[in-house]
Amino acid sequence: MNRALRAGRHLVRLVTIAAILARYDAAFPLQRVGGARLLAWWFHLWRRRSAELRSLRPGQRLALALQAMGPAFIKLGQALSTRADLIGEDMASDLAQLQDRLPPFPTAEARAAIERELGKPITELYAAFDDEPTAAASIAQVHFARTAEGDAVAVKVLRPGIAAKMARDLDLFEWLAHLAERWQPSLRRLKPVAVVETMRETVRIEMDLRLEAAAADELRQNFAGDDGFRVPRVDWARTARTVLTLERVGGIRVDDRAALVAAGFDLRDLLTRAAANFFFQVFRDGFFHADMHPGNLFIDTDGALVAVDFGIMGRLDRATRFYLADMLVAFLNRDYRRVAEVHFEAGYVPRDQSLDGFAQAARAIGEPIFGRPVGEISLGRLLAQLFQVTQQFQMETQPQLLLLQKTMVLVEGMGRQLDPEINMWLLARPLVEEWMRANRGPEARLADMLSQSAELLERLPVTLRRVEDLLVTISEEGGVPLHPDALEALAKRGAIEILGLPLWIIALALAAIAIALW
Repeated sequence: MNRALRAGRHLVRLVTIAAILARYDAAFPLQRVGGARLLAWWFHLWRRRSAELRSLRPGQRLALALQAMGPAFIKLGQALSTRADLIGEDMASDLAQLQDRLPPFPTAEARAAIERELGKPITELYAAFDDEPTAAASIAQVHFARTAEGDAVAVKVLRPGIAAKMARDLDLFEWLAHLAERWQPSLRRLKPVAVVETMRETVRIEMDLRLEAAAADELRQNFAGDDGFRVPRVDWARTARTVLTLERVGGIRVDDRAALVAAGFDLRDLLTRAAANFFFQVFRDGFFHADMHPGNLFIDTDGALVAVDFGIMGRLDRATRFYLADMLVAFLNRDYRRVAEVHFEAGYVPRDQSLDGFAQAARAIGEPIFGRPVGEISLGRLLAQLFQVTQQFQMETQPQLLLLQKTMVLVEGMGRQLDPEINMWLLARPLVEEWMRANRGPEARLADMLSQSAELLERLPVTLRRVEDLLVTISEEGGVPLHPDALEALAKRGAIEILGLPLWIIALALAAIAIALW
């Protein structure tokens, strides 16, 4: 697309956005942008604040405005809710309550979309299909149905035209992110373009319900044999890009305390299971449900936690999980120097920064939190405040940790609704410490060393071949001519020298094998 045409289209869209912000008395973000201050002032002149708006906090008004702007802006608001370091804790808390709910689209359109996508009349696909949707969000809506085989299912259908709307607004976000990085160098540390790309990838997954089905299936397999956590089965025969059919599940909403107590459930036991479940997702599997608000979690008749809606999932690689575990345990032990060391070892904070200064900042974050009553200790809040010191120590944004922090806040909120006197993370602490012993103890470190040594040895022939190819290339391009026999001798000599270097690693590997066999 022509650059000028693209810029013009986005500027027109920005005017519309400014008008919506003004309508909800939420134009204050524009006042921080030099070129938009005049526009914000102009809209401010004719705004009419209703009594209802006057009673709301700025963050609540902004949440209403974002909801009126459409699906992409709802996602943006949910992403901003994790950045208390940028928008403040009060604003972040208000945006965290942003609800992704919209009026349903006509059932006739849903039926037509299902038939078009699956290539069969809906009467052949389902013996019964409820016309009244059970849930409607910005991306899709859900209808209950029953298959010809008699299975009760939930059918999720994408909103018509949603892909084009999301693409339009994501293009706007990308354009603004590039402008921010170009004209505001101080914002480059926050990686606005990378953040938009992460958001685009999340939306791409949500726009293809086959990928959501795959996420549900993976999470289900991760908890195979665990009676305390259930994930609905995927009906692959009735699932495609815009249609997802899952086993229908239900139960009591996890935030309905009165109903859970009336049903005879032990709330402490439920919280212990929930904490363990979340721990296993994050640390054991590195794959977690990242949209764990109460509407997506239920307690079934057996007391198992049941999850639905797998459009937003998070992944943590092994190194990030080790960083997270080391950091959280250090905070729980109030070992703030170790907190700082973990950040430096992970490479999140540049080496030219002060280790002692970071430890002091960590203490300033941890002590006020751990000085509160046990039920009020929030690791989600701790992570949020930790991100607030990133600018001072040049710590780069870690998108995967932002998603985790948002999820931790949701989980903590759920826990406080069930029992405000119980801290979920203290219930999970024995699991964290056991996992640390198994994965960060001397035996585990030796096993890691052995694995790395094996990888080094596996790559050795390829590395030597590349060196040989490079030398041949240099010779052919006019460098020092090398005879093939000389190359072969050089390769052999290189192999001997490289193999000779890690003799201590080989000795440790043999020792580790002996210990394991013993």
